[in-house]
Amino acid sequence: MLTRLKVDGFKNLVGVDVRFGPFTCIAGENGTGKSNLFDAIRFLSRLAAGKTLLEAANLVRDEAGRSGDARGLFHRVGKCTSSRMSFELEMIVPPEAVDDLGQRGVASTTFLRYRLELGLRPSPEQGGQGHPLEILREELAHINLGEAREHLLFPHDAKHWRKAVVSGRRGAALISTESSEDGGEPQRLIKMHQDGLSGRPRGFLAGPLPRTVLSSAQAAESPTALCARREMEGWQVFQLEPAAMRRPDDFEAEARLRPDGGHLAATLARLVEPRTPKPVPAPAAAELSSAGAGAPAEGIPIGPLIANRLAELVGDAREIRVDRDEKRQVYTVFLKTSDGTEFPARSLSDGTLRVLALAAMEWDDETPGVICLEEPENGIHPERVRAIVMLLQAMAVDPRGMADTTNPLRQVIVNTHSPSVVGAVPRDCLLLARSIRSLAGAAVAPPVEFVPLPNTWRTHADSQVRPIAPGELLGYLDPMANARKGEMGPDETAVVRQPEFPFLNP
Repeated sequence: MLTRLKVDGFKNLVGVDVRFGPFTCIAGENGTGKSNLFDAIRFLSRLAAGKTLLEAANLVRDEAGRSGDARGLFHRVGKCTSSRMSFELEMIVPPEAVDDLGQRGVASTTFLRYRLELGLRPSPEQGGQGHPLEILREELAHINLGEAREHLLFPHDAKHWRKAVVSGRRGAALISTESSEDGGEPQRLIKMHQDGLSGRPRGFLAGPLPRTVLSSAQAAESPTALCARREMEGWQVFQLEPAAMRRPDDFEAEARLRPDGGHLAATLARLVEPRTPKPVPAPAAAELSSAGAGAPAEGIPIGPLIANRLAELVGDAREIRVDRDEKRQVYTVFLKTSDGTEFPARSLSDGTLRVLALAAMEWDDETPGVICLEEPENGIHPERVRAIVMLLQAMAVDPRGMADTTNPLRQVIVNTHSPSVVGAVPRDCLLLARSIRSLAGAAVAPPVEFVPLPNTWRTHADSQVRPIAPGELLGYLDPMANARKGEMGPDETAVVRQPEFPFLNP
């Protein structure tokens, strides 16, 4: 779980400091840079997964919308490009993880702080050699259990939740950066320390490192760093594409939803098989029972739960079935309606497919711990947007409940420019992305800040936070306001100005 993220010098994220709760909605106009926060999360995740600095950078689009240009990720003002970018994050990691060789590691502590600072080498025209990125600093350290309350600011149950997910003992640094001199030349050395005080740390010269030291963590030497690595690897930014979700899957396809929604058929095949029921919370069990569906003693099949959720959100959906074509060796998703008609995935609407993917994520134990979702309202009828917001909230952990298998440590972060989404989001969960024009200068994109509403847990915890002024949300909460004021042009035939709709023109 990502609880705090500081970013400086990455695209238009300058001095950004964002605290996250279980569910966070970031609203902002197109072009403000709200998606750049997702890009920063994706960049860190790919680095932890073992991508080289250059490979991870090439997966992210620069401020001009191009990919494959690492230099374009650094903040620019006019012709001047920042030479550094830094990231600092606080996270709750899983208590154990398995490394690349199948070995299990147990974390000595589960609340950690990770810092990474990258530098921009001179370009070839300036005499530079090799790839343009280098690691200037990398650190991983524990956060004292006694300080957890000061770091986890969102409302939560200290006894049943915080003390269950934040555990362990104090210890020395897990990854550190030191400076030394070798033959008179200053050298930066990044050290991977073994858990505990015994054992010599492994040292790496920072200059030639192609990837982060964290990405090399293994169970035998650094199990806590391994757990941090696995946590960050699991952060996924989803941009659900209907074309990807419509495709059948081979039997051998990975049965896990891809960021574009691909492998939906294989994922559902794994979930709906009756031999793999999943224990569910009592409210869900009661809901299923009231719907007339049975459940085996060892748990409730997931297929009916997904179908019920789909019926709530898109209407006429009775059953989700995955057809196994033994001859072609492919899975195909079918939706059955109340009259018994079956429709293959290729015939389903974009909105239905997106809801189906979200419902699958909700009940999938293998859904990543941090889910970032771009514009969840896409393809959804406005009357169903509130239900989508409720589904996204239900996917996230409830920190006021027990920390157990029915309440997994899952976090949901969405961005939007939709008034319907903003109006349905709980006030504690909303952040507004707004450009800082006074600092823009000649920047390609003005710096952005992420601001909460007044009288929420973020403002209560930090008196320095400047909340949103009520007028700044007017365009979201009353999207017809500009039309009534005539700011949408002189067209008197506009719907908002018609006498039969007086409620739009009070």
